Amino acid sequence: MTERRAILSGSTFEERIGYARAVVDGDRVYVSGTTGFDYATMTIPVDVVEQAEQCVRNIGAALAEAGCGFGDVVRVRYLLPAREDFEPCWPVLRRAFGEARPAATMLVVGLADPRMRIEIEVDARRGSGRAEKR
Repeated sequence: MTERRAILSGSTFEERIGYARAVVDGDRVYVSGTTGFDYATMTIPVDVVEQAEQCVRNIGAALAEAGCGFGDVVRVRYLLPAREDFEPCWPVLRRAFGEARPAATMLVVGLADPRMRIEIEVDARRGSGRAEKR
């Protein structure tokens, strides 16, 4: 039987909405859309680049708990309310995903909270990655 388990970050949103930060299903890892909230303090920076950095930290923690890392990411989706906010985030995103070169999509969308300026969702396959960069 394939292993399936939920990874929780402690975000109040997970409990209130009914989802997990990530789900491990065999060698696949699905990380939910992740924003720039610091889940320990439930605060979010105003700056989009700082939010992107926190997104990457949050995703990295979920991937590590799942037994993989950024080198195992095969798909990434960037969701932003303002397209002009995307390019300033590129250096942060390149540091996290540049070595793995996952398939990627950027969408301009409305997010659940007006303080959120970027949300990142990733899919990974454990054991598929290159050496970790982050």
